[in-house]
Amino acid sequence: MATSFTVGTSPNLPLGPGFSRDVIRVGVIGYGYWGPNIVRNFQGHEKADVVAVCDKNPKSLARVRRAHPEVPVTSDQMEVLTSTQVDVVAVVTPVWTHFELAKLALENGKHVFVEKPFTCTTAQAEQLIELADRKNLKIMVDHTFLFTGAVKRIKQLVDDGTLGALYYYDSTRVNLGLFQHDCNVIWDLAPHDLSIMDHLIMAKPEAVVATGANHLNGHADVAFLTIYYPNNLIAHINVNWLSPVKVRTTLLGGEKKMLVWNDLEADEKLKVYDRGVQMMSGEAVYQQLVSYRTGDMWSPNIEQIEALKVEASYFIDCIRNNKRPFNDGEAGLRIVRMLEAADESLKQKGRVVQV
Repeated sequence: MATSFTVGTSPNLPLGPGFSRDVIRVGVIGYGYWGPNIVRNFQGHEKADVVAVCDKNPKSLARVRRAHPEVPVTSDQMEVLTSTQVDVVAVVTPVWTHFELAKLALENGKHVFVEKPFTCTTAQAEQLIELADRKNLKIMVDHTFLFTGAVKRIKQLVDDGTLGALYYYDSTRVNLGLFQHDCNVIWDLAPHDLSIMDHLIMAKPEAVVATGANHLNGHADVAFLTIYYPNNLIAHINVNWLSPVKVRTTLLGGEKKMLVWNDLEADEKLKVYDRGVQMMSGEAVYQQLVSYRTGDMWSPNIEQIEALKVEASYFIDCIRNNKRPFNDGEAGLRIVRMLEAADESLKQKGRVVQV
């Protein structure tokens, strides 16, 4: 039987350079939909140990006891946030709670792992980044898709020039539910694609346009985002809680190659097409000819490993070796900034909002 969590009495050992303790101690706040995955992956790491799980719901704590009888539980978040037995706090709670929990964790000397999206506002994100920097602590925002084999391979194809100059990013991320009560469908689903785009596209977005509608609970449940980048690169994201089918398909068009990523495919998730279009100009406009290139299609091999396992391992490594995660607070801030712009555009029925 798991015991109640008790606050330790010995101070934390220093982390980063000179760090000598073998195991990093993780406290998890929130054991709802995503929390069990967080606990399982940190607990499964040889250099990490989940030393506490907090949730206010007794049924959730009962689930922890059944799945991890060795892990202490508590309903008091302050026991986790202030304990000297905890080095890292994983915040796996609704977005409106992220700022206060992460702030308290940082103020008490804990590194922070925060479920997406990072915060509710850019001001909150900036405050957490400043606090972490001042205390020499790490923030990682849980943009899990960045650690999938598919996105890692797409990143390689973009960086090595296989696709050429990018023309567009077009994503459909729809399903029936899960309806959120504290945010709209943009804040729920779009962070996945926004974080992927932020990771792949080495350019700052210029503007956002968002349209959508709410039908059930006052929050937009269907939405369409368009993001404008320099050099005529455009991105489009379709997010929807009211789709009769689940679709997770992304098209990435480049000057040299085009790519289709179907995340629901079991085997060939990525397909790269040697197809494209080229304009051949004559002496006058009416003489312009369109040249189509139709070549082979190939499906690259991708790493078959749970993304969250890779992400948890990466964060532990960043803490142990004093490295800044690439999905840090700054990355989280960039996503929140786009989400805020999308909200503003949505309120004004598709007005262009500069980022």
